Amino acid sequence: MDIDVTAVLAGARTASRTLAVSGELLRRQGLESIEDVLRAERTKVLAANAEDMEAASREGISGALLDRLLLNETRFEAMLKGLREVAALPDPLSEMRKVGTRPNGLEVFRRRVPLGVLAIVYEARPNVTIEAASLALKSGNAIVLRGGREAGHSNAALVKAAQRGLNQAGLPTGCVQRLENDSRESVKQLLQAVGGVDLVIPRGGPQLMAMVDEMARVPVIRHGQGITHVFVDESADSKMAEEIVFNSKVQRPGVCNALETLLLNRQWALSDGWPKLARRLVREGGVQLRVDSTSATALAREGIPCSAALESDYRTEFLDLVLAVRTVPSLGDALAHIAEYGSHHTAAIVTANRQNAERFLQEVDASCVLWNASTRFNDGGELGLAAEMGISTSKLHAYGPMGLRELTTEKFVVCGTGQVRR
Repeated sequence: MDIDVTAVLAGARTASRTLAVSGELLRRQGLESIEDVLRAERTKVLAANAEDMEAASREGISGALLDRLLLNETRFEAMLKGLREVAALPDPLSEMRKVGTRPNGLEVFRRRVPLGVLAIVYEARPNVTIEAASLALKSGNAIVLRGGREAGHSNAALVKAAQRGLNQAGLPTGCVQRLENDSRESVKQLLQAVGGVDLVIPRGGPQLMAMVDEMARVPVIRHGQGITHVFVDESADSKMAEEIVFNSKVQRPGVCNALETLLLNRQWALSDGWPKLARRLVREGGVQLRVDSTSATALAREGIPCSAALESDYRTEFLDLVLAVRTVPSLGDALAHIAEYGSHHTAAIVTANRQNAERFLQEVDASCVLWNASTRFNDGGELGLAAEMGISTSKLHAYGPMGLRELTTEKFVVCGTGQVRR
């Protein structure tokens, strides 16, 4: 194993032992100290991000990745807000619940404990650096961050600020470390660091996920593709459907909970609602529509531009202002489409029919299902977790946004009065 990786993991393991026995007050003070340092070094961090943005633009990186990479004043403040919210959350490690008392008098409890050493592998999005660090620290875990090279200057500045904050609070800087080696070989080493890493969370594209599937020897929770769906049912209110679909697709198209495939009930697609929605998507949102023949017919009458959808479009996470559209005869057909093409990430239904909504919410296998709400709400902050380590599309042991509880586990605690087993 590379000396850099070995040293980083050794430091993280040592720090994790300190964190595991630290009190909630000290960990909260560490987060508050990190916020103070980040505020003081705002200009330095934003300058580092500007350097990354300039380099990425020169290299012709896609618009979606550039959007993820950008750290402006608004996003910087949102990052600090998330840090404060994590600090204010209840301590997950204070939880101890009684399971029961055995006939022989043994008292059985379960106590929540940290996982140990976490590693996160991610692309762009420097705000993830602080989100991940704050959640790890609050839950008593050390963390190793391996960001993409496109965000190298940003991540370096953020981690240095976090380590200064930890040092000021009296916590080891090994709690939050950045793996400076940005090669794919370093990812392989993390994935195979049995005994060095307790959980790896990869967040990236198909190539990274394929490597994870092939190489992983340590536990992994995937943050997979967001092939996200909205189904507009026959009874959907046209105005509500328009607002939900537009927000889901256009508000921030380069993120994983943005809408990628719109499913339309055939009767609704032939109503006035669909051309009105399509016109707004194209003219106001700048969206390219890739549609099937049924939905295209209604648009042709109104002169709304679109192109024919390919089979591959329904399996694509565009991360851009491109939307695949398909009409389906019924709710059952919509459910079948999502089961075939979905990525277990996010799916929403727009309907006034409670029975249909309840069936959709029960049958769709996705980490977050929504009724009459934008897909953009599948987000840790929006769901009350303050921040997220990622959105798990796995099921063991987390599904959906990963907050504090998902970064801990429970151990049995048994209290006796001298009992022995017969």
